[in-house]
Amino acid sequence: MTALSPHPDRLLPADPGTRDVARRLYGEVAGAPILSPHGHVDARVLLDDERFPDPAALFITPDHYVTRLLHALGVTYEELELGKDARERDGRKIWRTFCRHWDAFLGTPVRFWLESELAEVFGIDEQPSEASADRLYDELEARLSEPGFRPRALFDRFGIEVLATTDDPADDLAAHLALREDPTFRGRVVPTFRADRYLTPGTPAWAPALAALAEASGIDTGTYAGLLDALRSRRAFFQAAGGTATDTGVLAADATPLSDTASERIHLAGLAGEVSEAEASAYRANLLYRFAEMSVDDGLVMQLHAGVHRNTHRPTLERFGPDTGHDLPAVGGYTQPLAPLLRDFGTAPGFHLVLFTVDETLFSREIAPLAGFYPSVFAGAPWWFLDSPAAIARYRAAVTDSAGFAKTSGFIDDTRAFCSIPARHDMSRRADAAFLANLVVTHQLTEDDALGVARRLVDEQPRRVFKL
Repeated sequence: MTALSPHPDRLLPADPGTRDVARRLYGEVAGAPILSPHGHVDARVLLDDERFPDPAALFITPDHYVTRLLHALGVTYEELELGKDARERDGRKIWRTFCRHWDAFLGTPVRFWLESELAEVFGIDEQPSEASADRLYDELEARLSEPGFRPRALFDRFGIEVLATTDDPADDLAAHLALREDPTFRGRVVPTFRADRYLTPGTPAWAPALAALAEASGIDTGTYAGLLDALRSRRAFFQAAGGTATDTGVLAADATPLSDTASERIHLAGLAGEVSEAEASAYRANLLYRFAEMSVDDGLVMQLHAGVHRNTHRPTLERFGPDTGHDLPAVGGYTQPLAPLLRDFGTAPGFHLVLFTVDETLFSREIAPLAGFYPSVFAGAPWWFLDSPAAIARYRAAVTDSAGFAKTSGFIDDTRAFCSIPARHDMSRRADAAFLANLVVTHQLTEDDALGVARRLVDEQPRRVFKL
């Protein structure tokens, strides 16, 4: 049997003196409450508080970090049963496949998260393998049957203070509202307004999205003006339900405004199925500008995730849907595309714009310089392909010179896998402790200053940036 025992000094520096400093810094924040201002866990998981179906449904099928790498090694999504209803999947079979490929995750942040979850959350002390798969599955199944491993008990055990979800503007937020009124739930789960479906006329999802928004808001979205009114109405609804932020994902960050007349014409052309690609792009850029305008008015934080080619493998999209691992990084840019938006709103009081990227050259070239001038701009944490220890260190080095620590967002776990939340935050806290310790031993920071920064990165920063 190969033991599963994550090292207490993992990710901390190898040099003994630096490691001692890092231990003290990490120890200061290791048990701090988790503030998760951007993620994808369904609020209904906590409202219903039902036991997780099986180990595969907990660790594998909801996590495209896991499934995409298995797919890259030749494991088909049919083998992982992603096309099936969750209640019809053979969890044991999927788990065996995962255990057979356990070594595929060596050296990846996914391995760090999975080891932390298995050992520290579930008390598993044996490495997954083909030989141990059934034994571990049975052990995990037994744990999942215990009251202490239901979602609410784990929420409390993980020390989660705030958990943000991601929600369509037409969502009724019933789960969020019920949780707020439930005296037995002590946590805080807040919605995030995600209006991507409304950005691009002519796409298959656009007209149905307008219809759903009209039904939810009671406002006719058959006109551009009506769409804006409906979005404003739903933003107010999200705020009333506890929401503090929006999120937008686009390939390009162009935010050039159009006249109302031009926007109305394109809107009607989109409904008639007669919109050109150039018109659709101009409409999308205009709406991105309007989203910033709305954030200035209502105070919702604007998160912008740009530079991702979504759903690049059409057969996988058609068979298994989006968010199944075939979104890929694009070369991005913010300074020029956002120039009109920042010209008009970059210094607006109370406006917060958090910029994320999967093109890490942007951190030093554009995002940090923007955050180092505009009061509104914050450098979003390394995200998606960059949320690894090495990339976190590069992010800190790239951003700190131009913008310091105060213009960063705090860690973003961006996860659908509920039990990975504490592991991901722990990884970030260890990586930041290592970075700060190196500044201390090279006499760029005192240890007291580093302790203050470490505390702020996990508490004050996310509270302030996301208005929590």
